[in-house]
Amino acid sequence: MREFDYIVVGGGSSGSVVAARLSENPANRVLLVESGQKDKDRFIHIPATFFKVIEKGRDVHFYTSEPDAGLNGKQNVVPQGNVLGGGSSINAMIYVRGQRQDYDSWAQMGCRAWSYDKVLPVFRDLEGNQRLSGEFHGAEGPLKVSDRRFGHPLSWAFIRAAQEAGLNYNEDFNGADQEGVGFYQTTTYNGQRWSAAQAFLRDAEKRPNLDIMTGTKVHKLLFEGRAAVGVLLSTGETVKARGEIVLTAGAIATPKLLQLSGIGAAEHLKTHGVPVLVDLPGVGENYQDHLEATVQVEVSMLSLFGQDKGLAAARHMLQYLMTKTGLLTSTVVESGGFVDTAGTGQPDIQFHVLPSFVGFGERVAEPGHGLSIGPCFLRPQSRGTVKLRSANPEDPALFNANSFSNPADLETLVRGIELAIRITEAPSLARIVKRRVLPRPGVENDPEALRDYIRGISKTVFHPSCTAKMGVPEDRMAVVGEDLKVFGVDKLRIADASIMPTLVSGNTNAPTIMIGERASRFILGKERVA
Repeated sequence: MREFDYIVVGGGSSGSVVAARLSENPANRVLLVESGQKDKDRFIHIPATFFKVIEKGRDVHFYTSEPDAGLNGKQNVVPQGNVLGGGSSINAMIYVRGQRQDYDSWAQMGCRAWSYDKVLPVFRDLEGNQRLSGEFHGAEGPLKVSDRRFGHPLSWAFIRAAQEAGLNYNEDFNGADQEGVGFYQTTTYNGQRWSAAQAFLRDAEKRPNLDIMTGTKVHKLLFEGRAAVGVLLSTGETVKARGEIVLTAGAIATPKLLQLSGIGAAEHLKTHGVPVLVDLPGVGENYQDHLEATVQVEVSMLSLFGQDKGLAAARHMLQYLMTKTGLLTSTVVESGGFVDTAGTGQPDIQFHVLPSFVGFGERVAEPGHGLSIGPCFLRPQSRGTVKLRSANPEDPALFNANSFSNPADLETLVRGIELAIRITEAPSLARIVKRRVLPRPGVENDPEALRDYIRGISKTVFHPSCTAKMGVPEDRMAVVGEDLKVFGVDKLRIADASIMPTLVSGNTNAPTIMIGERASRFILGKERVA
C-alpha cells in the first residue's frame, strides 16, 4: 500500500496550486489524483479554439441537473474541466476577482480572515500582470495575466455603443472600481493560454516527490475514527496519507465525495445506506451559479469566425504557429463589463460579449455573421442542491439547480436584457446591425413574453459553487471553518469553489486559485487563522 504525506483530490484550478505548493518542500511526498487526462490537446493552449475542446468533450465533464422548472423544464447542463488544469484549461481565460463587497460580506458572516483586505495580498502575490502593478496588482507572480493581442472590430463597436448608452469605460475590472465596460485581461501569456496547470504544475510535475495520477477517480475517503487517513481509488487501490487530504474536486464532485464517505445530512445518508460519520447538513446545500441570457444581432461585417474555412483557416493557423499573433490569439469573449442596473451602487450584471453568433447545448448557433451580448446576474439569490443519487460512486449526483427559484434573479436578468438591447441600438452598433435575431423584436414590450424568453434561453456560465460553504461553527449549514478544515473530522480540508459562502461577482477561476493558495499556506503554517 502506497503512502504519501498529502493527497490532493482533483487537479483543477485549485488542486494544481495546492499540489505544487505542498511539493515545493522535497521532504513532502504528495499525490495529486485527477479524473481526467493530461492537458495535451493543442486546442487547449490556443486561446481561440477552447470551444473545440468543449465540443469534443474528452476533457470536459457535463454535469446535468434534474429537469429545472425555472428553465421551462430544461435540464441545466454545467460543463466542467475534466483535465489537468480543470476549468482553467477549458474556460474563456477571463481574469476577474469579484468585488470588494463580496469578500467583506464573507467577513460579516464570521469569516473575518477572508475580507477583501485579507485576500487582496494573496491575489497580488499570485499575479504576473503584463501591464498593471501596485496597490491592486502584482507583476511577479506565477499566474500570467495579459492584455489582448487581438481585438475584433465588433468588440470595439460594443465598447463604443455601451458608452453611447451611458456606461463608463473601464481599463481595469480588478482595480478600485469594477463598474464599466472594456476589454478583459486574460490568463494568457505570449499568445497562449496560461492555465493553472501551466502556471503551477509544469515545474512541479518534474519533482520526484510529486506523483500525478490521471484518469483515476476517488470513490471514498477513508477514516480511522474521525481522522482522514486515505482514499479508495476507482482502480480498487487504497492510498494512505500521513498528513492531510485536500479536496479540490469542484462544487459538484466535492459534496458527492463527502456524502459517499459519511459526511453530510444524517437522514439523507441513511436513506442510501451510507454509515454516518459526521452529521453536516450543509453538505450539498447552498448551490449557486451564474446564469446568463443572450441578445444576438446579425451584422454587416465579418464576425470572428467569418473566415475560418479552407485556406483562410490555414493562414490563421500558420500565422499563430509562427508568430503567436492574429485571430487565434483571441479569447473569443474579448470584451464585456459590469453594470449596476438596480441603482444600489454595486454592479449586479456582467456582460460577456462574443464577436460571433453563439449556441449552447441543443441550440445551434445562427448562421452568418453576428454579435452576442450575454448579461448574467452576479449575486444569485436562488439556491440548489447536490445530493447522492445512490451509494454507488459511479452514479451521477442528484443535482437540482433550482434556477430562478428566487424571482429576484429573473428580474435582474430582465434589466440586463433590456440594457443589452439598448446597447445594440446605440449608434456604433446600429449602423452595422442588420436585424436582431434574439430575442425576436417586440418581445421586450411584453413583460411575460420577455420573462419566458429568459427562462427558455438562459444557461450557466460555468461557475458552480458554494456547496460546502465556509462559516463559523455555530452555523449549522457551514461545512468548513476559516482554515478550510471540515468540521467534525481531522486531517481533511476543502479548497475549491464549493467553500464560498456566497458566489463572487464575476468569473470564478482567479478566486478559486486564490483559495487553493491560501489552503496551502494554512497547511504549511505560512499563514494562520486567529
